[in-house]
Amino acid sequence: MNSDGTRDARGTHANPVPRPAGSPERPEMPPRPARAPGVPPMPDGSSFLAWLRTPRPDAAPGVWRFGHTPRPDEEPEEIPKRQLLGGALIAFLVGWLVWSLLQNGYLGYWWWIPLDLIAPDSWQGSSGEGGAVGGYILYEGYKLLVALMILVGVARLGRWGEVWRRYVAPRFRSRPPEQAAPAAQDDPAQWNQLREAGAVEAADRLVAEARSGLMRDVDHARIVRAWQGVRSGRHSLATFTGAVLKDGAAACLHPSGERDLPGRLAKHDMVTGQVRLGGTVDDPRNPYAYRGTGLALGPELLGTSLLAVGPAGSGKTGSLVWPVAESLCLHALAGRAAVVVVSAAGAGLGPADAYDVVVRIGSPESVYDLDLYGGTTDPDEAAAVLAEALVGDLADPHPGGDSRRSTTVLAQLLGPFRAVHGRFPSVPQLRQLLDGAPGPLGELRKALQDAGQESLLRELDARERQLGHPGDVSGVLADRVALLDRPAFAGFFDTSGQSRPFSLRALDHPVRVRIDLPERGHADASRILARLVLAQFTASVAVREDRSLFACLVLDDASGVVTPEAVRGIQRLRSANAGTVLTLRTLDDVPRPLRGPLLGATGCRMALSGLTPWDGQDFAEVWGKEWTEARDVTDRQIIADSPAGKAWHALRRVITGHAPTARAVTVRQVERERWSASELAHGVPPGHAVLSLTNVRGEHAPPLLVDLRG
Repeated sequence: MNSDGTRDARGTHANPVPRPAGSPERPEMPPRPARAPGVPPMPDGSSFLAWLRTPRPDAAPGVWRFGHTPRPDEEPEEIPKRQLLGGALIAFLVGWLVWSLLQNGYLGYWWWIPLDLIAPDSWQGSSGEGGAVGGYILYEGYKLLVALMILVGVARLGRWGEVWRRYVAPRFRSRPPEQAAPAAQDDPAQWNQLREAGAVEAADRLVAEARSGLMRDVDHARIVRAWQGVRSGRHSLATFTGAVLKDGAAACLHPSGERDLPGRLAKHDMVTGQVRLGGTVDDPRNPYAYRGTGLALGPELLGTSLLAVGPAGSGKTGSLVWPVAESLCLHALAGRAAVVVVSAAGAGLGPADAYDVVVRIGSPESVYDLDLYGGTTDPDEAAAVLAEALVGDLADPHPGGDSRRSTTVLAQLLGPFRAVHGRFPSVPQLRQLLDGAPGPLGELRKALQDAGQESLLRELDARERQLGHPGDVSGVLADRVALLDRPAFAGFFDTSGQSRPFSLRALDHPVRVRIDLPERGHADASRILARLVLAQFTASVAVREDRSLFACLVLDDASGVVTPEAVRGIQRLRSANAGTVLTLRTLDDVPRPLRGPLLGATGCRMALSGLTPWDGQDFAEVWGKEWTEARDVTDRQIIADSPAGKAWHALRRVITGHAPTARAVTVRQVERERWSASELAHGVPPGHAVLSLTNVRGEHAPPLLVDLRG
């Protein structure tokens, strides 16, 4: 079922990367992973069913929907505790006093008049036993009615209902009620969509698997994804039903054969696709509907891309990148997503077993290589991507600036070389061609003449004429290629077919990829490779066949990666059902003309604690201003005219130490920044962040103060 988890995730390259060890066709269940937050399946399946049936109401962007209780948009006016309890006590005493005065006749006997009007005359005297009993019952009942009326009035006056809700009722709710099983037609565990389509046997098999504890949250998400493929017409109902009847909860497996990660650290909800990052703080600066709720991210938010800025140690990797990468890997196992995680070697973004492909550039132990040309066979496309990686940071960052000259130079060499050799040049060969070495250029010219490639000969002639002329960028390109032509990278970027290169063209499939960059000792080369991966990613996702598969690039450190072309590529990702997660230590790592466009291109922006004031100023500008209520309090000294007043004021001054004053309060509407640069730099506690969100439907969440440890 193609991208729903049954097609090889690496089958798009000429030299397909082999699958990891372990046959996907093995019939036995893989070992259960370590117990993790979310859904720990029990042998009887009760935990899984309880997880599946937990309500997930619609909520604002970023709210953790699992078991969420919606709150009103506006904060209700709440009476202070002391005033509320004092008023309730005073109301009770007033009611007791009124009842006592009525009982003892201090207020007269007018309140008996209604009883005298409705009671029979025989009941008002002592004529017979029945009349006496009836009169007594009527008398006591009337007193009870009056007492209840006083009690109701006192309760309303003293707000006893609010006292009950705030201080009494919570004591009786210390234990949550057991969740009742929903009706069969509303029970997600019954797979009613399959039953309505006629796949009753498949639905019964899945119900039995869930009840017996053989189904997990990833299994449920993967089968739902496969069913969506049936509904969209990509797969047949017979194929889906046959797979479910044969394999049960293990149907439609990911090509790796895995049904879960080796372990989980974050809380995930595979029904909504969310991963919990923390909780929003109960702070007046947060909207009331968000206060105290969980904060979560999902593909609908990552599809607008996310930029996180914070100094080292602020929690970017551990609190954001790792949970997001873990969530995307789970989505890949469910056939929903393809993820590429790029970080420095040793960054600690999960074990190698959590990924299908791990590229350790510069490490002799690396099993996989990286395709320098992105798997394309078009010289012009390869030249454009490679030029962006090599000199994209040198291009003019102003509108209209680009690297077209570098692209032209590379295309003039890549096209002829591929026509002669049937492949693109290796790094040493490309360096020699850019340096203008006579030997390689002469050999290439002769081969083109022998093959009768006149058009490509003209390309090579133009390249030779430009060598050494002012403005020729081949020297700059050769210097940048030299950073990759190092002994540490001798076994990488092979184009002869001897290695197993990974190409980002494989993002048509639910693949999990981690690329480790050799930052230690090769910082400049690492930045070139990071730009290369970003350029290949933005170029590849735009031409995918199946855009229902969410693709995401997680770049742990985007220093030196943001270029004008990169910003334009990020802006185009939303329409391709793709996104990026970029982290920076400071916005100073981005050229000043590109900071505004970068913040505008990303829909989700995060400022972590420890931000500098000048970085905070850029966030404050992009988050804008809002109307708020400002209260100005003025204390004016009171001047006494009479001798008695002066004596009283002198006494108050002696007792309080302050002159008598009168307070004036002015309330007005003003426009202020949502978060000022000073607040972002000094008002965000450690372990916290300010995060604004936008989903792919255009719904916004204002900047929220989030506790990343909550």
